Amino acid sequence: MSGRKLPPPTIDHLYSVKVDNISYHTSPNDLRRLFDRYGEIGDVHIPRDRRTRQSRGFGFVRFFSRKDAEYAISRVDGKRIDGRELRCSMAKYDRPIDEKHRSRSRSPPPRRRSRSRSPRSRSRSPIRERSPSRSRSR
Repeated sequence: MSGRKLPPPTIDHLYSVKVDNISYHTSPNDLRRLFDRYGEIGDVHIPRDRRTRQSRGFGFVRFFSRKDAEYAISRVDGKRIDGRELRCSMAKYDRPIDEKHRSRSRSPPPRRRSRSRSPRSRSRSPIRERSPSRSRSR
């Protein structure tokens, strides 16, 4: 293998079942084996934390047929796998807003420069006020 990542599969015409409460040890193959008796599966995906590479505790099983996806939900919701009770529902396709606008680079977003270049805090104490004798105009 060249070490290049394959692009994510096209899921536009698939019906996604979101599977919550999966164990950190549950693999995509485990989910595929559990769901494949209910219809033809196009893709199985378990999102992972970018830093730790550990499962985030949920996954998606994508079916070619909406009817199969709904049937799978009715059969698998509440089943136990790896000691966890699964919760299944039809997935919403939109990603959370913070994910949509996140840049693909690993560098942190640029920091805004403060107007003050002094190292002290910009917040004012509610007790301290400007003295009336000071004037801003010269």
